[in-house]
Formats: sequence, structure tokens, C-alpha cells
Amino acid sequence: MALHPHQKEELADLAVAAMRERGLQPEFSAPALQQLRGIDGPGLAEGTDIVDLTGLPWCSIDNDDSRDLDQLTVSETLPDGSVKIWVAIADVDALIEKDTPIDRHAQVNTTSVYTSARIFPMLPEKLSTDLTSLNPHQVRAATVTEMVFAPDGALLRSHIQRARVRNQAQLAYDAVSAWITGDGPLPEAADRVPGMDQQLRTQDSVAQQLRARRREQGALEFQTLQPRAEFDGDRVVAIRQQEQNRARQLIEEFMVATNGVSARYLAGKRRASIRRVVRSPERWARIAELAAERGTTLPPEPDSSALEKFLQTERRRDPLRFPDLSLTIVKLMGRGEYVVERPGGPKIGHFGLAVRDYSHSTAPNRRFPDLITGRLIKAALADVSSPYSHTELEMLAAHCTRQEDAANKVERQLRKSEAAMLLEERIGQLFDGVVTGQSKGNTWLRIFDPPADGKLLPSRELKVGDKVRARLVDTNVTRGYIDFEQVD
Repeated sequence: MALHPHQKEELADLAVAAMRERGLQPEFSAPALQQLRGIDGPGLAEGTDIVDLTGLPWCSIDNDDSRDLDQLTVSETLPDGSVKIWVAIADVDALIEKDTPIDRHAQVNTTSVYTSARIFPMLPEKLSTDLTSLNPHQVRAATVTEMVFAPDGALLRSHIQRARVRNQAQLAYDAVSAWITGDGPLPEAADRVPGMDQQLRTQDSVAQQLRARRREQGALEFQTLQPRAEFDGDRVVAIRQQEQNRARQLIEEFMVATNGVSARYLAGKRRASIRRVVRSPERWARIAELAAERGTTLPPEPDSSALEKFLQTERRRDPLRFPDLSLTIVKLMGRGEYVVERPGGPKIGHFGLAVRDYSHSTAPNRRFPDLITGRLIKAALADVSSPYSHTELEMLAAHCTRQEDAANKVERQLRKSEAAMLLEERIGQLFDGVVTGQSKGNTWLRIFDPPADGKLLPSRELKVGDKVRARLVDTNVTRGYIDFEQVD
């Protein structure tokens, strides 16, 4: 069994190969790099329609290592008890115009691809982590969505405008969450901004109200955050599962609300837009069967409220296995996709989020549909014709769905190679796992510690969701294969 002394380098090479194999471009073209050399400052936010909001106490909350900051938030409690939330989204289009070489690269890949050994940004890092990123203490162009929420979380009114903003505090999910729950100090960057502690308390309170309201309406609460490899120097030493927490929920709720406002704004202006949808699950019967095995009866037709009640019950009953149940149901529901909604056309909606109007608009540094939506909103605000024809949008929606799928496969393949690297010294050991899928005669297994997916070699009749004790029999880092055999 060959061990791998240069693990990080090998994983980076595997990632490049996987990108190419899936029709993604790992490197920027010569024309894109030439365009980049001509960009020497952030996009200008000038004009009578640009509002100066640099004085507000904006903050960003993201992963510890994130440098492509797409959004900022700020809150204000109004005299009647309602709360105004502003969400600023980076105006990437202020620097990268449609059909320029950098835009064409972004349009090919449609998303940043994140692997532990190497990140493949959708936009060059000089932009995505600097000139189009909402970095601390820098004035940046942004599209700002203003939302006023009633104390029960109902959206009372909303408004979109272009603005200049300045991030006053770059914060990270885990530290903010620990402070909110009383398990850690106020992060230093927040402590330096007068009133930021109250800002965060208010934003958390509104987000929790929004979350409760969405769940009442049938939003599904999953727990399927992706595992990430950790390195000590060049070696993979652990795989850790990201925990859902209060700060992640805060950003998630505000982004869901902003995406809804974006979609409704474009619809109200009688303009076509790209929507993010998850259709009603086709494999509802199997989801109902899984619930029945755990003592819950679901209705015969897809019902997100009933499914969410079942998920809540299972989260309380068996928290250790809940992420795997989540994963199983996510797979049975089918993937999200991008579709074009035309004025007066049929509405599909997002089954998993319990929302009817939903676009992707909040991450333009890392997702192309969000950059498209930003351009559509700017055109609508300026009352000029759309930069994209209906036909163009249809083609882009289908392309973005395909490329997102390709990017997910690259990330998944690399997670398998990382896990194979970590596990290659543990062949022969026993692991607990759960069956996560079956296709073409193969059975797929997820083990809990470390979190990793593999193939279960010829096994007795098993169903998705069954718990299994398995022995590790082989790994292949290059192909990302991990093979187990069932132990009775």
C-alpha cells in the first residue's frame, strides 16, 4: 500500500484533472488575464441613483477562511417595534461587464469550485477576494435590499437601490455563533465597532423569527453540511463536519429573504428572471416509506409541512443519525435547478424552502446566476431593456444547472480522494455506517467517523437508510474509491 508524502499537491493535481474531465476550466484564459491586468481599482458607484450608505455599521459574517465576501448586513429597530434589515450585495457587474473575457470564463464554469487543496474561483482572486469583494474598511459598489419585518417575521415592505457601502467588521460564523449562544466572547472586530453587539443581537432575533415562520410554512430543516479535510502541513490529518449554528442561520435567513425580494421585484417589473427551484419530489413514496419505518405516516401526496414535522421529530429522537437521514431525503427529493420565469408564466417554487418566489442573487463573486440576476435588477432599476434575451436566459439556466452539477461532482470526487487518503492506513478496521444510495446494482454507504462515503461490496438485501457495520477492505486515492464489506 503506497502512502502519499505530498498529499496536498497530489489532491490539487487530481482536482485540476477532475475539473477538465467535467467540462470546467481550471485556469483563466490569456484574454481574461489581459483584461485583469487592465483593472486597477474597484468598480465606481457614481450617478444620481447611487445612495451613500457607508456610514451604516455594516458587517460581514462568513467562513473563517472566506475572502470572497458577497454580502453585508445591518439592522435598525423602528419606533413601532418592526425591524429594518439592509442586505448589501457586491456589485460585480460594476467591474466585469457582460461578454468580456472574464465574464465568459465565469459563464463557462458558472460557479467557484471549492476543494481542500485548491480553490478554483469563478472570478480571478484579484477581483473576488479584493476589488469586487466587500472587504473591511473599503468603499464598494453594492445593490442594497431594504426589508422591514414585523415582530412575527412577516415582511411588511421592501425596497432595492444601488449604493456605496463600507464593511465595518469582518466576522466569522463560529465565533459569532459562540458569542450569541453565550459560549464565547464578542469577536474583536465586532467589539471595535460601537453598537455592533446590539446589531448582532437584533439580527439574530429577526433571523430566528424568520426561520420559525418558514418552518411553520413547511420549510425543510436539513443537516447536510459538507465535510472538509484538514491539513497539517501537506498531510490530511482529519475530516471535520461543519456544524450548523446560529450565525449560519442568521445569514441563511437573510439571504432567503433577499432572494425572494429580488425575484418578486423582477416579476413586478414584468421582467423575465432566472429562478432557483426544487420541484415537488418525484420519489415521495420512498420518502413516505422511510418515515413509516420510523413510525410516522406521511400524506400520499408531497407535503413539505408534514415532512418538516417528521424531520423535527427525528432530529430530537436520533440526533447522531439525523445528518444521514437528511442526506437520504435530500437525494430522494432531487436536485435544485435553474429555470426561467417569464412574466405571466407558470410558477414552480422551491419545495424545500417553502417559498414560491426564489432567485439566486446573493453570491455574485462565486455564482454566475447571481451575477445575471444582479444585472437584471440594475437594468430594471434604471428602466432600461434587459441585458439578456429570453432565449439567452433559457440557455444560461440550463447551462448553469449542468455546470453546478459538474462542480458538485468535482467537489464530491475530491472529498472521496481526501477520505481515501485519510483511511488508507486503516484497512481492515470496522466502521458504523448508513446506506445512502443504490444504483445499477451498487450499494453506497456513509460512515460516521470520519464522515466518508464508500461502496459496500456484495451485500445482503439492504435499503436506503439501513444501518450497517462494515469492514474497510480497499482504498484508491486517485479514483476516490473506498470499498467496504458488510459484517453481520
